[in-house]
Amino acid sequence: MAWIGRPGDSRSRRNGRPRRQRWPQPNSRRLCPSMAEPGPELPAGAELIAGEAEVDAAVRVWAERVNAALQGEHWVLLAVMIGGMVPAVRLAAALRRDLVLDYCHLSRYRGREQGGEPVWLRRPPAELRGQRVLVVDDIFDRGTTLELVRGACEAAGAAQVLTATLVRKRGSAEPGARAPDFCALEVPDRYVFGCGMDYRHHWRQLPAIYALPEAG
Repeated sequence: MAWIGRPGDSRSRRNGRPRRQRWPQPNSRRLCPSMAEPGPELPAGAELIAGEAEVDAAVRVWAERVNAALQGEHWVLLAVMIGGMVPAVRLAAALRRDLVLDYCHLSRYRGREQGGEPVWLRRPPAELRGQRVLVVDDIFDRGTTLELVRGACEAAGAAQVLTATLVRKRGSAEPGARAPDFCALEVPDRYVFGCGMDYRHHWRQLPAIYALPEAG
C-alpha cells in the first residue's frame, strides 16, 4: 500500500508511524477513508461484489488454467482496449511463458452505462497471420465484442484463437453467443466497474469489483 504524505511530514504520521492508504471496505464509498482530506467517492449506491483478495485468488486460478491450455510457443496476447488492458497485464505477468503483447480497440460503451453498436478504433494487426492468439478482455456481457474480435483475428489469418475474460455476467449473453474459453469470475447482470471496467471513464484502476444498484 502507498504511503500518504512525504517522509518527515507530520501530517503523514500518527504516534510516530507512517499512515497508510486503505482501499474501501464493503460498507464504505470512500476511496481513501484514512486520508485527512475527503477522498473521491464511488458512485452513489455502489456495492462491492468481489473484493481485492477474491479477485487476486481468481486471477491466479485463471492464469493456471490458461497456462495449461497454451500449447506450443509464440503466442500473441491481444488485449481488447480499453477495458482489457488491466486484466491483460495481470494475466500476462502470471503466465509462465514468453508472449508478444499487442492490442486492438473496439468500443461499445464510450462512457455510457448502456452499450451501443461496436466501433473499431484499431483492428487486430495483420501480423497475426499464422500466429496463435489469446484475446483478453475485461468482461463477457452480450458476447458481441468478443465475437467481433475473434472473427477479426481469424480473418487476419490467425492459426488459433483462444479467448479469456476477467468476468462474465450471468444470463446476459445473446442467444448462441460463444462463451470465453477462460473466465476468472462470474458477476450479476448489473453495471460493474473496477479491475479494468469503468464507470463513465473512471475507476478502471480499482483492485476490486463494484456494481451499481439495479435499475428500477
